[in-house]
Amino acid sequence: MASILAVDDSASMRQMVAFTLKGAGFDVVEAENGKVALDKAKSQKFDLVISDVNMPVMDGITLIKELRALSEYKFIPMLMLTTESGDDKKTQGKSAGATGWIVKPFNPDQLLATIKKVLG
Repeated sequence: MASILAVDDSASMRQMVAFTLKGAGFDVVEAENGKVALDKAKSQKFDLVISDVNMPVMDGITLIKELRALSEYKFIPMLMLTTESGDDKKTQGKSAGATGWIVKPFNPDQLLATIKKVLG
């Protein structure tokens, strides 16, 4: 089953995402900010990255840019899961290389449907 990196500075949000994904049979690794996520992504290959935008240390958009610079993450789907719904943030995310954008609070069925779509 696909391996997913879930990145959010909120422990409760990470738990909700991990619970939803593990329930659907995915392997999930959690990270509390972009820096920790980047370190984990360099030591383990993930099939999908789901990240919040606003986090301390390294935000989600910077994380996407950093991951896209790595050859093994050039074509890996990356979803933003965030409270940000403004077009300017979405544009920043898209230009950084985000595959999709989901606004919190998320619907577990919608999240899983989106994941299935981007993973093919």
